[in-house]
Amino acid sequence: MIGSRGRVTGTIGPGLIGEVLISVRGGVEAFYAYPADPDTKITIGTQVLVVDFDEPNTVYVEPWRPTRLTG
Repeated sequence: MIGSRGRVTGTIGPGLIGEVLISVRGGVEAFYAYPADPDTKITIGTQVLVVDFDEPNTVYVEPWRPTRLTG
């Protein structure tokens, strides 16, 4: 689960339990979500990266930032 990307469907932030949709086992599942940085607010529609996972259905996420490789 750690390293997976998802999309926020319920705002994540201080004092809020958000929701993230993540592709799992050929389908899409909803997970409760908290920000990895407790002071961060992450809005609906934001792509996120899972950085921690508490079974069975809670993830800790941060906004996903694509990297640009230079060569």
